[in-house]
Amino acid sequence: MSATASFHHVGALVRRNLLLIRANPDSLFDVLLMPVIYTVLFVYVFGGAVSGSQHDYVQYVMPGLLGLVAVNVAMTAGVGVNSDFGTGVMDRFRTLPIARSSVLVAKVLVEAARMAAAMAVLLLMGLLLGLDAKAGVLRLLGSIGLTMVFGISLLWVSVLLGLVLKSPQAVQGLGMIVVLPLQFGSSVFAPTGTMPGWLRAFTKVNPLSSLADACRALTDGGSAAGPVVVTLAWALGIALLTGPLAVAKFHRAAR
Repeated sequence: MSATASFHHVGALVRRNLLLIRANPDSLFDVLLMPVIYTVLFVYVFGGAVSGSQHDYVQYVMPGLLGLVAVNVAMTAGVGVNSDFGTGVMDRFRTLPIARSSVLVAKVLVEAARMAAAMAVLLLMGLLLGLDAKAGVLRLLGSIGLTMVFGISLLWVSVLLGLVLKSPQAVQGLGMIVVLPLQFGSSVFAPTGTMPGWLRAFTKVNPLSSLADACRALTDGGSAAGPVVVTLAWALGIALLTGPLAVAKFHRAAR
């Protein structure tokens, strides 16, 4: 099948998914409300204890929350893929003369768009609460772009889980088990200096710490090259490992 035909198949499937979202706007509740709830809760619960004031904590935590929101949006993709198999949607796709991989690529693109919407809401909340783009708007947008790259790599992890596990509940449950240690064992919410040694060692290799540190450096100023390179390396490695595995598993599952 030609690349042009595959491109048209992806476009048609993206349009189908967007029409489903338009017909069911409540499917956007998580991406629109989750950033608001996270921002308000974390800033006003932890702000005084961690930074002495909510205003100072906004500057610290908002770059970290970018990664947190990206991870949570990414984890919902696998649940959707698994549900589509359960409802027979994938069986209908099998009868169509389309490239099988176009189904997964379209799913990832639509979920990436949902992730971008969540990033926009989170950024708006941060600015309303006093986030200051000290290093300039371009570097702030760069932090969002970096988060999107990392988040898209995680979408492939989530899609792979959705293809391998037997039920949406299993996908959601395993996703939470994997995600929670990464989120809280990181520099997203607080500096790591007071953590015990074993936990600090974990935070140093945790990709969410690298992403949070990179986004902070891009937002506040200073050298961001190190954590940016580490984050991009993680994103590339994750995508190269899980993307082909997901496509191969989808081909086998769709036979």
